[in-house]
Amino acid sequence: MANLKEIRNRISSVSSTMQITSAMKMVSAAKLKKAQDAITAMRPYADKLTELLQGLSASMDSDSGSVYADNREVKKVLVVAITSNRGLAGAFNSNILKQCTILLNEKYAGKQVDFVAIGKKANDFLVKRSKVIANHSSLYDDLTFDNVSAIAEDLMEQFTSGNYDRIDIVYNKFKNAATQIVMTEQFLPIVPMAGADNLSTDYVFEPSKIEIVEQLIPKSLKTQLYKGIRDSFASEHGARMTAMHKATDNATELRDQLKLSYNQARQAAITNEILEIVGGAEALNN
Repeated sequence: MANLKEIRNRISSVSSTMQITSAMKMVSAAKLKKAQDAITAMRPYADKLTELLQGLSASMDSDSGSVYADNREVKKVLVVAITSNRGLAGAFNSNILKQCTILLNEKYAGKQVDFVAIGKKANDFLVKRSKVIANHSSLYDDLTFDNVSAIAEDLMEQFTSGNYDRIDIVYNKFKNAATQIVMTEQFLPIVPMAGADNLSTDYVFEPSKIEIVEQLIPKSLKTQLYKGIRDSFASEHGARMTAMHKATDNATELRDQLKLSYNQARQAAITNEILEIVGGAEALNN
């Protein structure tokens, strides 16, 4: 059994760790509320806008389709990996990196697969395994729609110029504080919505359908990327809050066990001292 000093040091160390994890949990909980409100507010708008644009694209003639709906033979793929800049968030980052590895080695095996990293964890992992053409880890310092729009415009340029035939986004979709769902969404080309051929008979378009699509598709793509990053941002704080809550509980349990061991060791030491005193007294009497 460890001596009393070693146990006291371990109790002190675990208590300090417990204070840190508890503080991190509280900070993440405060940030989560704001991030959750933001993604909850914009998700219906983003989903409806994407649905509308998919329907319009599907109902248009192939000759008049948008350049963003150009389906080419997939030879070069660009994957946008959205992670966080920091760890201590459970499996939040590792799930994204695992999905990126699957895309690289399985789904797009034999094709050129490059990455855009949004988050330091994605860049550090992927730069050792593939080509990372851009690293936007600093985006979280000022997460605004305008800053995300600049990234989306670059992705659209990469596609329309023919540098890549397909662009995917991999991110954690926020469900609740304890649950994040790994999503792989096709960013470009735009996926036509099934059963949207009847839109022309239901609506009168002013200006023309082509003009509407050409104006709204860039906005829709920017909104889609912004939603994905916002989803990931909320998921990060939810995952970190949950991880720190579990870490605090584990530290509390370990501290209680150490205190029990300390009391047992202290009692054993006192008992030994009493026995030595009694033994010495008996020896003097004899």
